[in-house]
Amino acid sequence: MNRLTSSGAPAEGMIERRLTGVALLVVAVWMLLLTRLFYLQVVQGDVYKVSAERNSVRTQRVQAARGAVLDRHGDELVGSRPSFEVLVVPQEAEDLQTTLARIAGLAGRDLASVKASYGEPRGRARFQPQRVAHDLDRDELASVEARLWALGGVITQVTPVRSYRYGSSAAHLLGRLGEIGTDQLNDDQELSSYRRGDIVGRDGIEKLLDADLRGRPGGRNLLVDAHGRELDLLSLVEPQPGRNVVLTLDHALQEAAESALDREHKTGAVVALDPRTGEVLALVSRPAFDPNEFALRIDPLNWRALLDDPLKPLVNRALQGQYPPGSTYKVVTAIGGLEEKLVDPHTEVYCGGSFRLGRRTYRCWKKEGHGTVDLHKALVQSCDVYFYKLGLELGVNRLAYYARSLGLGARTGIELTGEMAGLVPTKEWRQLRDGTPWVEGDTVSVSIGQGANLWTPLQLATAYAAIANGGVRYRPHLLKRIEEPDGAIVKTFEPEIDGEVPVSAATLALVRSGLEGVVNEAHGTGAIMRNLPGGALAAGKTGTAQVVGMPAGARLDSEELARQHRDHAWFVTYAPADDPRIVVAVLVEHGGHGGSAAAPVARDVVVRFLENEMQVHAGNRP
Repeated sequence: MNRLTSSGAPAEGMIERRLTGVALLVVAVWMLLLTRLFYLQVVQGDVYKVSAERNSVRTQRVQAARGAVLDRHGDELVGSRPSFEVLVVPQEAEDLQTTLARIAGLAGRDLASVKASYGEPRGRARFQPQRVAHDLDRDELASVEARLWALGGVITQVTPVRSYRYGSSAAHLLGRLGEIGTDQLNDDQELSSYRRGDIVGRDGIEKLLDADLRGRPGGRNLLVDAHGRELDLLSLVEPQPGRNVVLTLDHALQEAAESALDREHKTGAVVALDPRTGEVLALVSRPAFDPNEFALRIDPLNWRALLDDPLKPLVNRALQGQYPPGSTYKVVTAIGGLEEKLVDPHTEVYCGGSFRLGRRTYRCWKKEGHGTVDLHKALVQSCDVYFYKLGLELGVNRLAYYARSLGLGARTGIELTGEMAGLVPTKEWRQLRDGTPWVEGDTVSVSIGQGANLWTPLQLATAYAAIANGGVRYRPHLLKRIEEPDGAIVKTFEPEIDGEVPVSAATLALVRSGLEGVVNEAHGTGAIMRNLPGGALAAGKTGTAQVVGMPAGARLDSEELARQHRDHAWFVTYAPADDPRIVVAVLVEHGGHGGSAAAPVARDVVVRFLENEMQVHAGNRP
């Protein structure tokens, strides 16, 4: 009995001690858990509350499709297409570098380009989706989506992307897009409604009407798990597509002009207007660029190539190129002479092939001369000597007055930005420029469109449109109307008169008669414009403008002459001559003679225009 008691007591004490130890351990564990719970819920409660909310509900922006741009016949020039994209929410990505590498492999993209697209998002941007790959094909998209379960914070979506149906066609007119930067948002109050990374118009119609074209983005709230994987759609606000813009442009004429310039890889510009309204029917600048490259983000190497290209494809030569007008200027000298009563239709001048002023001899383009010519014959055959003498009598300031009365030497006011003013020289201009007096020899050169004169192709087309229509200067314009996506008209644009040429109807009639003779009479320099569809007659004027830096003694017609030293070629025409409905001005840089280089381009445009009219009258075209 004693043995049992003595042997059982130690066992009971050991059990008690063990139970006490276990109880203390349990209490300690619970204290740790309670302490941790207090820390998480009280000390760090606000932080984890925000984090939980962000991880549970994701707000995602849904881009709106930009409005379409159509030509006057409803042909869609610019629209939108779907682009499959991959985006990453930085805050939700578990291992960012690994995630980006996996996306690059699945989407078939270079890892460096994926990282460059991702950038370095900071602040609020870390909670917003960052595009890392775009324009995936369906196989690439399927490859990514099949592994989304393992890619925390990765999103795929379909986004509308700008699509320029005809590539580089009308690129300078339509414009290009670009991604807006933080610096622009900070500096430009007009961009206050935009966000960093939004796509905006950089130039052309895309910039001019960006507010109408861009539409209104929508959004959606998504329920996601702790790894950023989508669980459910909570709410959706549908995006509102942008408004559509209808232009005055006739894309068939645009293509005809571009094809004609491209045929021999010519650099230059073409402008076609309706002289009755000022509507722009074609506006061409070559070389051009493909605005599709800018739809999202242009490759830096391609952008540098465009900037460094010596032919400057980003320059809109139609309204930014400034060139000596050559013999197309002779209508100004003729108008001035008639209005100032220095000549009449019967005044004759002898051309022996040259004109001498002081110790200098000014040659006519025709070495043997034109013989005795009156105003009509001088225009038809483009006799330099006749206009040398007439210009000298007028003087540079009176020449400038009549040039400016036609709208030359000033911006036309077309809707596009970047238009250049050109130059119409005067005595005062020379004195202000370099402090030297104007001399008579300068007037001789100016009177045939050489010297300091500088015009844009758009100015030349506008001036000849005023001559063709009887003296009304219309502001050239590109916009016909703006429409809602359902076709409801928001705004229409009417012709706008910019002024009237202060010249008598008789003077303009005499000049038009000469221009008609340029095309249709023997020895006329614009004979290529004969035999038009429907028997229509055209009128026009050729021009050959010397360039700065012509080597002394070089032959102007030499095929071996360096391109940059060759003459610019001009041709301006309107048709039909008795009822003008189209005016076309063509400039071919370093093209040589206007009649051989520029006139064939103009002919292609006029022929296409007349053929289209014939189809409309026959009921074969709306």
